[in-house]
Amino acid sequence: MPQLRLALNQIDSTVGDLAGNAEAVVRWTRHSAEQGAHLVAFPEMALTGYPVEDLALRASFVEASRRALRDLAARLSDEGFGELPVVVGYLDRTEEAKPRYGQPAGAPRNAGAVLHRGEVALTYSKHHLPNYGVFDEFRYFVPGETLPVVRVHGVDVALAICEDLWQDGGRVPAARTAGAGLLLSINASPYEQNKDDQRLELVRKRAQEAGCTTAYLAMTGGQDELVFDGDSIVVDRDGEVVARAPQFAEGCVVLDLELPAAGPVPEGVVDDGLRVEHVTLSEEPLPAYEAEFGGGYADRLDDAEEVYSALVVGLRAYVAKNGFRSVLIGLSGGIDSALTAAIACDAVGAENVYGVAMPSRYSSEHSVGDAEELARRTGLNFRNVPIAPMFDAYMESLGLTGLAEENLQSRLRGTMLMAISNQEGHIVLAPGNKSELAVGYSTLYGDSVGAYGPIKDVYKTAIFRLARWRNEAATERGETPPIPENSISKPPSAELRPDQVDTDSLPDYPVLDGILELYVDRDQGADAIVAAGYDAELVAKTLRMVDTAEYKRRQYPPGTKISAKGFGKDRRLPITNRWRESG
Repeated sequence: MPQLRLALNQIDSTVGDLAGNAEAVVRWTRHSAEQGAHLVAFPEMALTGYPVEDLALRASFVEASRRALRDLAARLSDEGFGELPVVVGYLDRTEEAKPRYGQPAGAPRNAGAVLHRGEVALTYSKHHLPNYGVFDEFRYFVPGETLPVVRVHGVDVALAICEDLWQDGGRVPAARTAGAGLLLSINASPYEQNKDDQRLELVRKRAQEAGCTTAYLAMTGGQDELVFDGDSIVVDRDGEVVARAPQFAEGCVVLDLELPAAGPVPEGVVDDGLRVEHVTLSEEPLPAYEAEFGGGYADRLDDAEEVYSALVVGLRAYVAKNGFRSVLIGLSGGIDSALTAAIACDAVGAENVYGVAMPSRYSSEHSVGDAEELARRTGLNFRNVPIAPMFDAYMESLGLTGLAEENLQSRLRGTMLMAISNQEGHIVLAPGNKSELAVGYSTLYGDSVGAYGPIKDVYKTAIFRLARWRNEAATERGETPPIPENSISKPPSAELRPDQVDTDSLPDYPVLDGILELYVDRDQGADAIVAAGYDAELVAKTLRMVDTAEYKRRQYPPGTKISAKGFGKDRRLPITNRWRESG
């Protein structure tokens, strides 16, 4: 059978940085060529970054992407890689489409191209367009209606883009009909917990359906709230794993494959009405050579390490890609700010993390002490600025009581953090978790202040698990655990009134999170949640808190998404809404 050395480059692109992304493609193509690759591939929309959102509707950006693609093809040839086919994702438009209602302006395409000999040898666009969760691709793109097949060294390679594998029909069965020897899918599939297992089973299933070796090339890095975890996979026609790339790391997977020889050039219309578009780049198989690359199988991260890594990558990408170098955190001595600080130190370096303790008259001694201990353990920059003088001035002028008095403390802290941010140039991190955001247990313009919320999609019970894991991981490496044990073991408290603890206002977190997971993540109604074993009165109270806090969540900063349904694009509910599950 013909041989083919495939290079899969899982890289981190930045939305809108056409020049920088093109430079990365050239650099990794050079690396692939040095490994003797015969076919090189890059992820979905690698040239433009993903997702481009409404930039897809801007004609100037679409044209810039098309121009960048042509320039990239010419540059690859000039660099000496003209004979090496390169598959890369980019943003295109359909030439022949006529404007009509219900179609995105300009008929943009989520496209891929094969670059060869200084030219764009073949273009194609995603056939299945996802329109769920964080995806709005019906809003942005028109679907592709071809089965692209490129013949490389005597092997027919069918091409697909991400959702083409996730949905039944279309290019997968069409690849079998066309007799492809390899199905290559380029992807920008965002991270979610447990998605790696789901993804593996999907690729295995699709390889068996396509009847050929299937390569699933993924993106890595972060973009706003999304994290891309890499984890590229190659399986043979029987669904057996041939290679699997690391998670959350850029890199190039190179592997030697033996693939069926191409038969007669496929043509006509195949499954789902797809028209075969076939381009021959090299007809004859390569002379037999000794296989050197097996692709390898990277170790999988355990569940806690995987989530923690996603949070670190998401924050690092947000800070770096938006031109910042340092972050600022209000340190209360509690578990949320402690975990946020640990993530920040791992993401940008402790020397670029600034922590501020802002005690009030209700702050316990251990709160400041735990914050100081966190700073000592991690090496972050620390200062202590009491808010008592400011608080007293407000109280003298306004005479606030009750909840207004409590929230004033939080808002003074938020104002102080933003003042330091303005003065010193750090971006503020909001340390709120998913449990608090769900039920509105946060103060607008207080603890919700920030440019990014690293743990906004992490339930409180998971906060404790991640903190313990991070400390255990440090111990195993012979390092100082970053999070003080007292921050983990003491009862959570906002410390806005004497002897306050979270359970004064909320159920125990394991119970609360169980209800929230059913209501928020799974869209279960009140009856179904009660049927799952939760107290009816508690369910009704919790759901009311969730429903009435929508206006707060709309004003919370973006943060790393790790669940199947995070607050933001995943879950879109009206603020003004009189529907209540509890009646």
